[in-house]
Amino acid sequence: MAERTARRVRLDTPMERGARRPHYDPEAFGRVSERIARFLGTARFLVYMTVFIIFWIVVNVTPIAFDPYTFTFLTLLLSLQASYAAPLILLAQNRQADRDRISLDEDRATSDRLQADVEYLSREVASLRQALGEVATRDFLRTQLREVTEEVVARTRAGDEADPGSTDPAGRREREERERRAERKKRRKDERGGTEERPDLGEPFVGEDDGG
Repeated sequence: MAERTARRVRLDTPMERGARRPHYDPEAFGRVSERIARFLGTARFLVYMTVFIIFWIVVNVTPIAFDPYTFTFLTLLLSLQASYAAPLILLAQNRQADRDRISLDEDRATSDRLQADVEYLSREVASLRQALGEVATRDFLRTQLREVTEEVVARTRAGDEADPGSTDPAGRREREERERRAERKKRRKDERGGTEERPDLGEPFVGEDDGG
């Protein structure tokens, strides 16, 4: 049987022609059976069945009765209806069970994916926590900046107490000017070679012109 099936699958082998078998669409038949099963499980069907049985009984107790077998034909119809209704209901239940199984498999696959995503995110969060443990936090940086600022202020105050003019721009310029004057005076003294300094006579006197 397997060889025959494999041989038919090949494109270079002609298919064997045999007697045509009756063919039907299982999906279409299943949909029709589900519709019938749903209708059999409704209150409308019960009302229709009750009205039919009452009509059958009322008509057959009158002189125009058409059931000569004392409701035996009605019993036969009800038996046929029950014998066909049971397989149709079972077929509809089987199709519903197949759909439920497929849906359950999809839900299980979705749950597995979600669980894998949750585990991945948990690992990422744990790694981020470990990385953040080695990173300076905002409070730590604030504390360090505060300590550095306090240290700079303390050193600045200590320098001001030791040399009050060190931080004053005017005092610093005056000190530099004094140093430059002292250096120039020392340079002039070295150029004179240690000789006596002549008194500064000032500028020569220039009188006014007489030819006024």
